[in-house]
Parts: sequence; C-alpha cells; structure tokens
Amino acid sequence: MSSAIWSSCRSCHDEITRRETVAFHRRLTRAKFEQQTTLEEFDFAASPKLPAAQIRDLAALRWLHAGESVILFGPVGVGKTHIAQALGHLAIRQGAGVRFAKTSRILADLAGGHADRTWDKRLAELIRPDVLILDDFAMRQLTATQADDLYELVSERRGRSLIITSNRAPSDWYPLFPNPVVAEPLLDRPTDQHQPPSHHERTQLPAEQAPQNQH
Repeated sequence: MSSAIWSSCRSCHDEITRRETVAFHRRLTRAKFEQQTTLEEFDFAASPKLPAAQIRDLAALRWLHAGESVILFGPVGVGKTHIAQALGHLAIRQGAGVRFAKTSRILADLAGGHADRTWDKRLAELIRPDVLILDDFAMRQLTATQADDLYELVSERRGRSLIITSNRAPSDWYPLFPNPVVAEPLLDRPTDQHQPPSHHERTQLPAEQAPQNQH
C-alpha cells in the first residue's frame, strides 16, 4: 500500500472515530444523568448480598434489543440509581438514545404541558429515547391526572425499554393509583406475568450490607 493511500485510509478512520466520539458525547448529554456511572466502577464486593450475576446479565443489554423493561427495587441506599444509570451508559455506548429523570419531575413536566398546551410535545420527547429511566417510581400517592399521564407514557412507549427504580416492590404499587381500572393495564405492561419470562427483568436489591455512597 502506497504512503498516499495509507494516509488517506488513516484520515478516514480518524474522521469516523471523531464523529463517533462526538455522537457519543451528544447522547450522553441528552441523557441528563445525575452522574456518569458505570458498572465497571460499581463495588460489588462492598455488598456481597447484591445479585451481582443478575446485574451483570442485565449488562448484556438483551432487554434493550428486545424492547423489554427492567425493574430495580429495594430500600434506599442499595445502588438502584447507580445501576440504572450504569445500564443507561452501556446502552449509550451501543448507540442507543437514553433519558434519565426522577419520576416526580416527569410528572411535573407533563403537568406543565397541560397548563400551557404543550402536553403532546412533551410526551413525544419522552417517547423518543430508546431507553427511558424512571427513577424513584411509586414514591407517593398519585393524582388521577398523574395516573392518566403515566398510562399514556407507558402505553405510547410499547416496544421501547423502560428502566424503573423503586423503593417498593411492584406488588405494592397498585394502592398508589386512585383508579384501579387505570392502574391495572398500566402496571401490567412493564410487569406482565402472562408474557414470556424475557418480557421484563425484575431485580430486587437487598438491604443488607448496602454499598456506601451508591444510591
């Protein structure tokens, strides 16, 4: 290979690498993570009770490629938010679009859309990402409007992945919804027991020996 051709190939490779790096950082910025965390830096040794094998299996991202959901639940301080953001970071590395937000902020944003008639636009922005991370889900009782907004969000995202973190087990979410007619189909989507086992992944993070400073 002549030096001219070699130089041209190297220049093309450098340009491709530069564009991929720019695109990666753009996706990372759009994700709006609280902090950039990875599973590589998660200290499993500090919490041997955590289901490390199951969490590492989630890192294979089969749920992402299948458009499935992940539910991480357990008490405060066991690392749910860290793991959720780390899974989102892995998805971004594979080219996926990700959005992270506290569930309360999502609901507040949609409420603002009702007030200024931009609800459809705001909902579309939440539907767009390949992965939507709803942090601190089911923290408190929902109003009828909030329940309706969650129903619409989950329904419109069918086929796109959710990662949900919660201090409560999914079975404890139902009483938080004012209308069981709305709650049943909404909660049935990310936690449907009648679907094949791969339809969703539930990972319970135990309280014992929780890692420090990993929320």
